[in-house]
Amino acid sequence: MAGSGIDLKSVHLLLTYKCDGECDHCFVWSSPQAPGTMRLSQVEETIRQAAEIDTVDSVYFEGGEPFLFYPIMLKGVELAREYGLNAGIVSNAYWAEGVDDAELWLRPLAELGLSDLSMSTDDYHGETESARRVANATEAARRLGIDVGVLRVKRIEDQVQMDSQDGDAGAVYFRGRAAVKLVDKVPWVMRSTLTVCPEEPPNISRVHVDAYGNVLFCQGISIGNMNDIPLKTMFSQLSPEEHPLIGPLTRGGPAALANELSMKAEEKYADACHMCYDLRRRLRAEGRFAEILRPGQAYGD
Repeated sequence: MAGSGIDLKSVHLLLTYKCDGECDHCFVWSSPQAPGTMRLSQVEETIRQAAEIDTVDSVYFEGGEPFLFYPIMLKGVELAREYGLNAGIVSNAYWAEGVDDAELWLRPLAELGLSDLSMSTDDYHGETESARRVANATEAARRLGIDVGVLRVKRIEDQVQMDSQDGDAGAVYFRGRAAVKLVDKVPWVMRSTLTVCPEEPPNISRVHVDAYGNVLFCQGISIGNMNDIPLKTMFSQLSPEEHPLIGPLTRGGPAALANELSMKAEEKYADACHMCYDLRRRLRAEGRFAEILRPGQAYGD
């Protein structure tokens, strides 16, 4: 592959932007009304192209909530296995009302060889009911021999307490809906300190692909569209350091992005993602980098 740092290991299919919930910390503004769902033909083509890249060994089905389109997701796992790829799913486990119910949902996936089930649960999903369903799904998955992981973020109140003992939870990143709904709940820091992008460019080990064909380095930053150029070709030609947005983020995070694009930034932000997201929304409003700052869904449009 061309640019330094590109060692693509996994392709994550944003099967749908639609979700049964509307969480305040959602990167992609998912909701029950959100448009953008892959057709089966798109799923198959994405998996086929992912399998053509020698370094890719897995695909994931994400959203939104991929279980909302269960038959398509099920076929996608089958196709991934046929192409010799590991398959994983990220879900909020809304479907796991009981352990036996969850096992009924998961058994067909286990029989196809699903290798990983990652589930989201935290206060923003509705802690009590969410935790109960995730516990049900976890027990069912273990019965079926599926590896399970739980994805949690800290409450904002815990995130600002340096002595928080919630070590199993990650921090909220202030992009997407969180940059509007939660950003005023934490102390802000000087923009000059925001010199590192959490996505750690130029290293690119995974990308997300959505229903519009966007191949996303981060939600809202496209490196190309697979409807126009095959994935293998796209990555053979990509040099992260030369990308107009990823390049500056590589050299010095969102602070460098503002400097290199001669943009006037605010004095303080909640975190690096907040600053980057604010800059990107301004660029979109100015009509700059229209081919990169996609899709509109990632910006609440």
